[in-house]
Amino acid sequence: MRRRELMLLVGGAMTAARALYAQQRAMPVIGFLGLASPGPFAPFVTAFHQGLRETGYVDGQNVVIEYRWAEGQQDRLPALAADLAALKVDVIAASGGPQPASAAMRATTAIPIVTAAAGNFVEHFNRPEGNLTGVSLLASHLTPKRLELLVELMPGAPVAVLANPTYSEYEPDRKVVEDAARVLGAEFRFVTASADADLEPAFANVAKSGVSTLLISADPFFNSRRDRLVALAARYAVPTMHEWRESVVAGGLISYGPSLPDMYRQVGIYVAKILKGAKPADLPVEQPTRFELVINLKTAKALGLRSRDQSSPAPTKLSNETRAQGMRDAG
Repeated sequence: MRRRELMLLVGGAMTAARALYAQQRAMPVIGFLGLASPGPFAPFVTAFHQGLRETGYVDGQNVVIEYRWAEGQQDRLPALAADLAALKVDVIAASGGPQPASAAMRATTAIPIVTAAAGNFVEHFNRPEGNLTGVSLLASHLTPKRLELLVELMPGAPVAVLANPTYSEYEPDRKVVEDAARVLGAEFRFVTASADADLEPAFANVAKSGVSTLLISADPFFNSRRDRLVALAARYAVPTMHEWRESVVAGGLISYGPSLPDMYRQVGIYVAKILKGAKPADLPVEQPTRFELVINLKTAKALGLRSRDQSSPAPTKLSNETRAQGMRDAG
């Protein structure tokens, strides 16, 4: 194909794309900024769509969603957020931890931002400051409870904590673990991973060290590697505590936390309310009030753990249900 013909073809495609976007701009446009990849995040995008739909918006019918995925690479977030700001979207939904919300806040002070990590950015939950609101997952705040449950599950067993030293919350989270372990009288040690290449050596380290259980820190990097972590835990026969039930459904041993789909459904509802005219300050930051404890008994059996009513030289706290789920008030 001649160069002139190629340029005409490319120019025609760009013109068509601009015309389509101009037509779409007759509808409100949501910018969706995600740290993860679209595949692993699909259940939460579905929940986000559900929240929109409940409040009167359906993608492609009366609203357009512009997705920008960082594919787990934090350094891509500023450019992706700037791109959404340049498009002048009506609202940005930031997902996958505090980093996307932080990038969106740096990119714009005018466009409203709704995030599942709002607790990291607002001082007054009842009336958020600035252009950001959303929900607070309390992920790191539940670390002491997760550690306590792991100690109850395997009394006296040393605990390893998988942590990411490049995560913005690493230092405060580390102190939370140290304080909780001191209160529980638990023996623990940290193993670190901040890239895909670090994950298998971390599990091999845990398996060789004689540490019996592994607490996986609340971190978007680990959450986006859910299947890999579950596979490594099975390969090295390490009982693991996760933050979200999705990891247990995938084959992890135990999790404790709020429902992540419920949180993203609420993000969708808040985005829709902003499209209807609400301001971020009008929408209090929502916090979960119920939490679920989930145990995969198939994984427990593979690890040699047994429920209390079964004969075992070292009975544990496992439930008899295939997937134990306990709902507790936050307080």
